[in-house]
Amino acid sequence: MTELTAVSSPRPSLAVLPRLAQAAIPLPVLSLIARVSIAAVFFLSGRTKVEGLLTVTDSTYALFAQEYRLPLIPSDIAAHLATYSEHLFPILLVLGLGARFAALALLGMTVVIEVFVYPLGWPTHLLWATVLLYIIRFGAGPISLDHWLSRRS
Repeated sequence: MTELTAVSSPRPSLAVLPRLAQAAIPLPVLSLIARVSIAAVFFLSGRTKVEGLLTVTDSTYALFAQEYRLPLIPSDIAAHLATYSEHLFPILLVLGLGARFAALALLGMTVVIEVFVYPLGWPTHLLWATVLLYIIRFGAGPISLDHWLSRRS
């Protein structure tokens, strides 16, 4: 469907945009992109906290003790939990294995970061939460181990 403009040139109606978007961005691809993009944010953050494979650095311990200062949990334990979580859960998301659980864990981490560490970072944290909530709501999608395993049983 086209409409004529003031200069009589045809242009596609906006009504075709949803159909074009669905054809150009299939849901399986969108789910994969959501998982990989949010996984990258957390995994790369985790890599800044370690040397080698998974050795937590002294600067990470200092960061948790002096800047983050989370309540209710000792800083050294918080450093380990955050560091290992930022490695494990993103890997699970990329694989699409236990994706809803992994997304829920990272959403919990996002809430802790927002409430206790960087409350002024809410625009970024809201974006992370949106992607994680999408994964929690819709699952990993067909391009995932979750989907493959569910079809086998």
